[in-house]
Amino acid sequence: MHCQATNRVPVTRLTHDPVCGRCGKALLDGRPIELTDANFDAVTQHTDLPVLVDFWAPWCGPCVGMAPQFERASRQLKGRVLFAKVKSDENPLTARRFGIRSIPTLVRLKAGQELARQSGALQAGQIVSFAG
Repeated sequence: MHCQATNRVPVTRLTHDPVCGRCGKALLDGRPIELTDANFDAVTQHTDLPVLVDFWAPWCGPCVGMAPQFERASRQLKGRVLFAKVKSDENPLTARRFGIRSIPTLVRLKAGQELARQSGALQAGQIVSFAG
């Protein structure tokens, strides 16, 4: 995700710390990735992994409070779920497309299609349960 290269990794190797074929950086390092209006579809529609998106803003107290919980859940599900964050104010097209009215809001996607959503701050265990 660092250099925006497309990498094909067999599902059976996703938990083996794959690296990018172009830049050599870890593809799934257990940390959420930042998505924007420009790269949202390219990432979410072209992965075999389910994607859990946190729509948030830096001025939002509950969002900031949930961030460490989201990161903890991301590490727990490394290689099984792709965790992503979208700053809703800076990416209005994506936020509007998903009808984000309150933050934080988590949206679970598969092949770019919404499967479920949850608004409000959650603990890591709740995020893991929702992501699965």
